[in-house]
Amino acid sequence: MASTGAKIFGAVAATSLVVTLAACSSSSKSSSKKTSGASTGKASKSAVAWATAQSAAAGGGMDALVAAAQKEGTLNIIAVPRTWAGYGAIIDGFTAKYKIKINSENPDGSSGDEINAIKSTKGQSSAPDVADVGNSYALSGAQDGLYAPYKVATWSAIPDAQKDSGGLWYSDYGGYISIGCNAKKVGGTCPKTIKDLDNKAYKGDVALNGDPTSANAAFEAVWAAALANGGSADNVQPGIDFFKKLNSEGIFNKTKVTPATVQSGETPIVLDWDYLNVGNAATLKKSGIDWTTVDPSDGLVSAYYAQAVSINAAHPAAARLWEEYLYSQDATGGQNGWLRGFARPIELPAMQTAKTADATALAAVPPVTDPTPFAPTQAQVTAAKAVVTQKWPAAVA
Repeated sequence: MASTGAKIFGAVAATSLVVTLAACSSSSKSSSKKTSGASTGKASKSAVAWATAQSAAAGGGMDALVAAAQKEGTLNIIAVPRTWAGYGAIIDGFTAKYKIKINSENPDGSSGDEINAIKSTKGQSSAPDVADVGNSYALSGAQDGLYAPYKVATWSAIPDAQKDSGGLWYSDYGGYISIGCNAKKVGGTCPKTIKDLDNKAYKGDVALNGDPTSANAAFEAVWAAALANGGSADNVQPGIDFFKKLNSEGIFNKTKVTPATVQSGETPIVLDWDYLNVGNAATLKKSGIDWTTVDPSDGLVSAYYAQAVSINAAHPAAARLWEEYLYSQDATGGQNGWLRGFARPIELPAMQTAKTADATALAAVPPVTDPTPFAPTQAQVTAAKAVVTQKWPAAVA
């Protein structure tokens, strides 16, 4: 990982952000027993095997889950920066509510790093309990058998196209690729479109949040560049070619973007999720830095990240309690926490119907004007990921 509406987007309808991902068939292989978060089944009074429980109800209910998680006492998360989509407040809220210690490893890591850690730490006390990955990694991880099926209590509020039917993964929050810019560092004029980036005035200024071969935000930014240059859901190559051109002209900045590089001016133009760029603006304003954010009309790409419980979780009960907290719609739950972090939570439509969404936070979410955002299929995402993985290194070497 890593840093506003018109028309129907005035309501910031989360369903319009859908990256059309059909529930992957791997769930049927991983779980022959389907259990819903709304199930009323009760476990026996003997010890519950939370590593295989597919809902809180299946383990005896929320009280039993809380007790088991508190007995474990720890939750291991990975690649979750506190500055990302309101996660700092979410982490603190979970710890305050349940008195469970959170170990946060490699906070600036990528989705690829999360997958590698789940594979390499099996059986270790440091093994990640949960994953928060780009949707392409949610799909590949499920296919590789890395996730345990689990359905949160609010399962029905997550659109069918945004979750695995058996509970192996489920979308959590999303946004749009945007252009963040420090006008003072780039001569006073910030780019408003992807094509505007190809300007010698921006030499050494244009950066991505990570490597597109392993970081979802950067991968989606390359796809945004493809759309702006004649590409499509079936053709990401123009995006690679665009950055190859920026690199040859000295415009592309390969520095790894962090809040520190943004604040220092080392990365004055950043293609990243709009909720991260807007979050940076609020922080940078305190330092007298005017950081602007625009969702480029020529490369409007939206996507969600996804949650999953690791099949190798060191703390299986805490992992499941964390998911319940993240998908809670109450005032202090994770859905409003992401909304306060300028991201669009997956359950937003249900929250708006129930009037549980934080109205002030909702008004601060960056607007977009296109009612038909980019929505590639599962097959198109997989194909584009393969092309970028193969061709990106040589393009920007």
